[in-house]
Amino acid sequence: MDQVRKNIALLAICQALMMTCNSLVIATSALVGLALASDKWMATLPLGLQFLSTMSFTLPASLFMKRLGRRVGFQLGALLGLGGAVLCTYAIFTRSFVGFCGGALLIGAFNAFAQYYRFAAADTATSQFRSKAISLVLAGGVIAAFTGPNLANWTRAVFDTALFSGSYACLIALYAASALVSSFIEIPPPTEAERREAGRPLSDIVRGPEFVVAVLSAMIAYGVMNLLMTSTPLAMQHNGHSFGSTAFVIQWHVLGMFAPSFVTGHLIRRLGLLNVMLAGSVLLGVCAGVNLLGVSVVHFWLALLLLGMGWNFLFTGATTLLTQIYTAAEKAKVQGVNDLLVFATVTLSAMSSGALHHSIGWAAVNLAVTPVIVLSLLANGWLRWQRMQSVRGFVRDK
Repeated sequence: MDQVRKNIALLAICQALMMTCNSLVIATSALVGLALASDKWMATLPLGLQFLSTMSFTLPASLFMKRLGRRVGFQLGALLGLGGAVLCTYAIFTRSFVGFCGGALLIGAFNAFAQYYRFAAADTATSQFRSKAISLVLAGGVIAAFTGPNLANWTRAVFDTALFSGSYACLIALYAASALVSSFIEIPPPTEAERREAGRPLSDIVRGPEFVVAVLSAMIAYGVMNLLMTSTPLAMQHNGHSFGSTAFVIQWHVLGMFAPSFVTGHLIRRLGLLNVMLAGSVLLGVCAGVNLLGVSVVHFWLALLLLGMGWNFLFTGATTLLTQIYTAAEKAKVQGVNDLLVFATVTLSAMSSGALHHSIGWAAVNLAVTPVIVLSLLANGWLRWQRMQSVRGFVRDK
C-alpha cells in the first residue's frame, strides 16, 4: 500500500504540473492568437489545434504504454511538451502565428499522454480504492488554480516587446519538472500476456450501456466545459474586463475543477456513482444559466466556478464507470477509444469557440450547450433504467 500511495502522490504532482501548464495556456492562448492571427475568428485556432493533437495522440499513446509502460510514456510526453513550449516562446518573439500553432500541436501531444495519469492511478489501486485514487490524482490540479493563471499574469509583460512570451518561457521549466517527477513512478510494466492478449472485441464492449454512458458523459463534461472556458477570456475582453480579472476567473474555474476531488471519491461511494454524475450535469446547466444573467466579473466568476465543479463530478464519475467494464488486456484500447472520442469533442469545441463567439455572441454560446446538457441527464436516467431491468431479470431467473 505504501507504493500505491507513493505512485498516487507522484501522479498528483504530475497532474498539478500538467494543469498548471494548461491553465496558463487557457488563460493566454486565445489572446496570443488574437494578437498574432490575421483574422479575429482564428484567435482560438491554436488552442483548437492543441486539442486536435491531443485527440490524435490519445489512442497511440495508450497503445504505446501498453507496450512499454506508463513511466516511459509519461516521460516521452513531457519531452514533447518541452519542445512545444520552446516553439511557442520563439513564435511569440518572432510574431509567427504558424509557429505558435506548431508549438500548440506539441503541447497537445503531451496532454494526450498526461490524460492517462488518472488511469494510471486506477491501475495501481485496489477496486475499493479506485474511485478515491482517481479523484486524488485529479485533486493535484488544485495547485494549478493558483499557479497557472497567476503565473500568466505575473510574467505576461516580462518582455515588453513580446507579450506573454515570459509566460510560455515558464512552461519550459514546468515540462522539464514533469519529466523528472514521472521518472520516479513505479508501476509494473505490462506483462507479456497483457501485451499480446486482446480480450473481447471492441465492438462487443462499445455496445454495453455502461460504456455508452461513460463515454457520452465524459464527452459532454469536457466538451461543454471547454467550449465555455475557452470563450470566457474573449467574452471578458469584449465586455471591458482586464486580463487580471480574466486570470482571477480562470483561477477559480480551475479550483472548481479540482478542489472537489478531495471528496468526490467519498461521495461516489456514499451517494452512488450515478447520483454524483447527475449532480455534475445539473451544475453544468446552472452555469449556463448564470452566464445568461449578466456579464459582470461576478457572473463570470460564479459561472466558471460552477462549470468546474460540474465537470469534476461528471468526468470523475464517467472515468470511474469506465474502469468497471474492462479487463487488464482490454484497458489500453478501451481507454484509448474513450479519450479519442472525448478529445474529438474537445477539439471541436475549442476550434469553434472563437468563431461561435465572434459570430453569434456569448449568450447564444451558452444557449447552444443546453440541449447537450439535457442529453447527459437523459443518458443518466437511461442507465438507471437499464440497471433496474437487469435486476428484475435476475430476480425472475432466480
